[in-house]
Amino acid sequence: MRQLKNREKIWQVVSRIPRGKVATYGQVASLADLPGYARYVGYTMKMLPRGSKLPWFRVVNAKGELSFPKHSAQYQTQQKKLEAEGVVFSEGRFCLRTYQWMID
Repeated sequence: MRQLKNREKIWQVVSRIPRGKVATYGQVASLADLPGYARYVGYTMKMLPRGSKLPWFRVVNAKGELSFPKHSAQYQTQQKKLEAEGVVFSEGRFCLRTYQWMID
């Protein structure tokens, strides 16, 4: 039951990430009151039901890179979705400082 509540907290945070912005795994964990659970955020994103409308692709690593292997289908999908929202990539990276979601 607790695990389900934690997933729901993570999903709520991810659902709030604005279009054209990204959040790191650690940032999502902290905002979900789960500091130190960045890996759990990744696991939770991996377990999303097929067809979910949650913007999973807006969750990225702290280096300003995507976490999937560079030439994988998942990487290509995530990059295309972010680019469609205006995130600019250069050599497989983007400027985290520019695109990171900051809560007021």
